[in-house]
Amino acid sequence: MFRVRRPASSTVVLLLTLAAAGLARAAEPSAGPPREEGTFLAPDLVELVTLDPTIRLDVHYARKDNFVGRPVYKEARAFLQRPAAEALARVNKALKAKGYGLVVFDGYRPWAVTKVFWDLTPDDKKVFVADPAHGSRHNRGCAVDLTLLDLATGKEVDMGGAYDEASPRSYVTWEGGTKAQLAARDVLRSAMEREGFFVYPWEWWHFDFKEWRSYPILDVPFEKLGVPGAEQKGR
Repeated sequence: MFRVRRPASSTVVLLLTLAAAGLARAAEPSAGPPREEGTFLAPDLVELVTLDPTIRLDVHYARKDNFVGRPVYKEARAFLQRPAAEALARVNKALKAKGYGLVVFDGYRPWAVTKVFWDLTPDDKKVFVADPAHGSRHNRGCAVDLTLLDLATGKEVDMGGAYDEASPRSYVTWEGGTKAQLAARDVLRSAMEREGFFVYPWEWWHFDFKEWRSYPILDVPFEKLGVPGAEQKGR
């Protein structure tokens, strides 16, 4: 018969300490974007205004008047992967015939910003933000937040709810608005769908491009985009 020797008390303490440390590390959030398996297209983020200078930008996340109460972008810029950017330029052109243009709130979003949003959002509102453990379509450069611009007045069209409003008025299924507000949402949605975008059910302003699965999650800050020699690398 074999005897099992009990470790000394000091050894037990050490083993428990190491085990606890291991559990703590396992519970810690990822230090960076999630690792992905598979083959992706090479990122080619394009600044929207270089394709169509008439697309208006209103980048709330470069200011303090957003849901986190502070700037999370150092620069007020908007990017999308080239096919999505070109499709959005076509949307803007088509809308002009109806007296509208586009106002873009956000496009490509570095993964680190998604992590900030998740950490600061209460659990009961997390339907409005992406889980950084999985990354978002914004992180892939294939999602855009936007609204309509009334070309006659130069003002944003009343859509019956504000951008980033965490309420049922943001839902695509919301029917509590006026006929004009709901019609404006339909105009925006129809124009986007014709060019391969589809709306996020809980946010009337959020549209994903059809090819979003083809691109990797990125964590490149705006200030490095467009700089010679800088690479757009995903994980």
